[in-house]
Amino acid sequence: MTILSGRTGFTWSTVCRLWRRTTVAGGKFAQDLLFPPRCVRCDAELADLPDEVLLCGACRELLAARQWSGCLRCGAQAPAELPPPPSCGWCRSRRLRMDRTFVLGPYQEELRDAVLWLKRSSGVPLAGALSRLFWGAWENDLRQLGVDTVIPVPMHWTRRTVRGVNNPDMLADELGRRLGVPMAGRIVFRCRKTLPQANLRPEERFRNVRGAFRLRAGYDLRGARVLLIDDILTTGATASEAAGVLKHAGVSMVAVAVLARAASVRHELRRTS
Repeated sequence: MTILSGRTGFTWSTVCRLWRRTTVAGGKFAQDLLFPPRCVRCDAELADLPDEVLLCGACRELLAARQWSGCLRCGAQAPAELPPPPSCGWCRSRRLRMDRTFVLGPYQEELRDAVLWLKRSSGVPLAGALSRLFWGAWENDLRQLGVDTVIPVPMHWTRRTVRGVNNPDMLADELGRRLGVPMAGRIVFRCRKTLPQANLRPEERFRNVRGAFRLRAGYDLRGARVLLIDDILTTGATASEAAGVLKHAGVSMVAVAVLARAASVRHELRRTS
């Protein structure tokens, strides 16, 4: 039913939507006035918040100071003055099965501490901030991928029970929402409990995760383009194994998004660039 005639063309539903938006905006203004937003890392008051990232300027610089420059396939860091190579000696020698990797920053200092904090349930606010920071850094490139779904690298159920959180889930949920595609957290599952990768040498890491992932029955992924999410990438063994399972199911492209990239294979880039 039209309740306002003439050139406006407003309807009752339009007025309701405008009222809700005004009410929500007014409520947020009052909330910010009484309880100003604070940085989720250092607790500094955010007097001027340009976006949804609850981080102060200093913390943003520490966690993601510049655009990542590295191997396009595995994300291994390369000198910023050189064009990013499509692949590197590490990728080719291990036959990594992902097609592209996006990185927020190096796994060191402040970003390393932040990623480790995400392994606790109290790290959820920081996980949200880092996810939005990641989106701000890679929005254009991620949109150009044309992905159909976002999949977090799964944790074995026993480890998930103990920890209570899976770091990649928050980033996967944020990127899926921004890209307008489903976050499919149940498509890939970890079928056996593996040893912690941090305690293993590079070649042992690949053996450790071999056959550790499976695809649940009932999903048709033929021709799909997938964005695979993890928190840290070191050798690429875990991401490559999960990407291999997806490609065996007919997925046409697997890109990987990680918060941090370890520098253990940087020498491979220098030697082959």
